[in-house]
Amino acid sequence: MPQPTRARAPTAKSPSRPAGAGVALASDGTPKLPRPRLAVGKALPAALRARKTAREIGARRLPLQLLSNLLWAACGVNRAKGPFGTPGRTAASASNSQEIDVYVALAEGVFRFDAPAHLLELVTPVDLRALSISRGQRALAQTPPVQLIYVVDLHRLTHTTGFEEPGLHDPEVQKSYYFVDTGLIAGNVYLFAASQGLACWFHNCDRAGLAAGLSLREEQRVLFAQTVGYAQRA
Repeated sequence: MPQPTRARAPTAKSPSRPAGAGVALASDGTPKLPRPRLAVGKALPAALRARKTAREIGARRLPLQLLSNLLWAACGVNRAKGPFGTPGRTAASASNSQEIDVYVALAEGVFRFDAPAHLLELVTPVDLRALSISRGQRALAQTPPVQLIYVVDLHRLTHTTGFEEPGLHDPEVQKSYYFVDTGLIAGNVYLFAASQGLACWFHNCDRAGLAAGLSLREEQRVLFAQTVGYAQRA
């Protein structure tokens, strides 16, 4: 897959976007992330008490600052020097392989979160949010403003700069690693959502449809998705 470019405004040929369904944009029309600021929110004990799955999520936009904070909490860089001399993240991974990519599906398209640079890279200008919820679950919620899509890159497991244990080359052991590592990121997202009074839902997705829409390489796999947004009011 060609390397994605930095996020840019959708072209005139991009599908039309329903008003109010995407994330709030910067003045130049691009989702440029501000630096994360996490000084406001519930303390960890309160967030743990408030953590829950909420499927009723409305279409209200997330401000860019809130999206930036969310992505940093998910798997952002929290220290310059972590395991094996590489930057450390808020979520652990097998031998610090960081094999899970977080794709962010918005009305403006799908972007890959570049954690070390803390920016969004455009993957496709097509709105794929509907594919981020499996067919059997789409009736449970309208299309929310933000869908996180978790994709494993097996190449990183087998070519990690960390301690290369034999299990990293075993397909069954690989599964145990990347499913756990995805859960660690998703758990961070759940706690962040609870701390900010947001609704959050971890769920299955249309894996084949997303893999095609994202033009994934053979070594990449779509695993799960997670919806985050403001609770839908009755």
